[in-house]
Amino acid sequence: MERKKDTSPIVRNNDIAESHVRTPDVEVVAGDISKHRAYFMVFVLLFINLLNYMDRFTIAGVLVDIQNYYHIGNSEAGLIQTVFIVSYMIFSPIFGYLGDRYNRKFIMGGGITLWSLLTLSGSFIGKDHFWAFILIRAAVGIGEASYSTIAPTIIADLFAKDLRTRMLMVFYFAIPVGSGLGYVVGANIAKAFGAWQWALRFTPVLGIICVILIFIVLKEPQRGHAEGGSHLRNSSYLQDLKELAKTKSFVLSTLGFTCVAFVTGALALWAPSYMFNVIKAQGQDADEGNIAFIFGGITVAAGFIGVALGAEASRRYKRINPRADPLVCAFGLLMCTPFLFFGLWISESNIPVSWALIFFGETFLCLNWSIIADILLYVVIPTRRSTAEAVQILISHALGDAGSPYLIGVISDALATKYPKDEQLSPSVESSTLRNAFYITPFVCVIGGGFFLATALFIQKDREKAEKITKGLGDYDEEISEDESDIEPILRSDDEDNEGMQPFA
Repeated sequence: MERKKDTSPIVRNNDIAESHVRTPDVEVVAGDISKHRAYFMVFVLLFINLLNYMDRFTIAGVLVDIQNYYHIGNSEAGLIQTVFIVSYMIFSPIFGYLGDRYNRKFIMGGGITLWSLLTLSGSFIGKDHFWAFILIRAAVGIGEASYSTIAPTIIADLFAKDLRTRMLMVFYFAIPVGSGLGYVVGANIAKAFGAWQWALRFTPVLGIICVILIFIVLKEPQRGHAEGGSHLRNSSYLQDLKELAKTKSFVLSTLGFTCVAFVTGALALWAPSYMFNVIKAQGQDADEGNIAFIFGGITVAAGFIGVALGAEASRRYKRINPRADPLVCAFGLLMCTPFLFFGLWISESNIPVSWALIFFGETFLCLNWSIIADILLYVVIPTRRSTAEAVQILISHALGDAGSPYLIGVISDALATKYPKDEQLSPSVESSTLRNAFYITPFVCVIGGGFFLATALFIQKDREKAEKITKGLGDYDEEISEDESDIEPILRSDDEDNEGMQPFA
């Protein structure tokens, strides 16, 4: 029996054409992309995603320094993250539309270049121009939107089934790990150089390296190939949105993910600042760099454990229950609730126990990261996935972490007005008001768990429908209006790199 070379494609175009109605159990790779190249492409996407979240949470690691530099309160500090998320979510649908129709490599390369340059320029804004700093942080969200809506769809076109689940698990390790590194690296670089601005000058250098890797390593895979969906063609954007709105499991899982985003957004920005003030209120010495290091380490560890446990538990449970994915997500959010609540409650009397409870709460919260992405990718057909990613980003951030950091700051400042004015900025008042504001997050976890339980009612039917359409066995043609019936099939993957920014039509 002839042994396949490691550099040979795992699945060639004609292999799927010959078995059109069935996707193999272990699938990679679109077109003539080899195993090694496919795995290296995932590594590059992971590295960029890691950098994405490092950049996003570097601000949180030096937030106290930024507040002192610009002389701002909690409301304005919360606004720094909010404006970033608002622009990120507004531009996501635009990049989602482009990602379903144009060469994804060029879109990501341009977006990451923009994000790197803007992040660097933000470090040079003077202390009298806080609103210019706010505008630049908002513009950074545009660059990040170009990547986040597209990268998971490339992985979906390279892999399928269990192998896709594992690759998504690897890819989404970047969220907690990158977030944790953002706190640690940001705070410690600022400490080493004596100014918080240097924390924003580190990631742009890595960003340019990412752009180079994109153009050297990434090759555009044919949309839907790993699942036998290379016959699919684009419908209109309005038709895409209508079909997404009719997919109940997509809508409900997006609402569940919105609750996750709300909680993580609030914790990400305010947890280090809160613990800093709690420690100071107890009369102990508190160092922002050390607190960022502890919280970053907790986030990294919880992320590794949570993402891995969630993906593996879901994969194994799916063998006996096809509704496993949303049930594991619901379990994670509901279990996060008591740990988060009691972690906040006990923080004023026992810091080590509070850190431990926060660790377990974050671990359960991280169970769902890769699972939610997997749900989207298998209930939505390949030619709509970037649009679906964009819609999910728009909704989850608009109702989630776009407002939660600002809301926590506003509630905290409002509660502080009950104290004498000369005490409002004291550590004891800051810690007390932030803790009370934080108490809304456990209740949001419960709501999110309910949305995922509702998702479980529809997940099996929606998945089967998407699989049938992808494999040419469903009613895809009935979804497309008559005036679009002459749209040509999507370009073959080996043509896409040569087409640049030409649309797939």
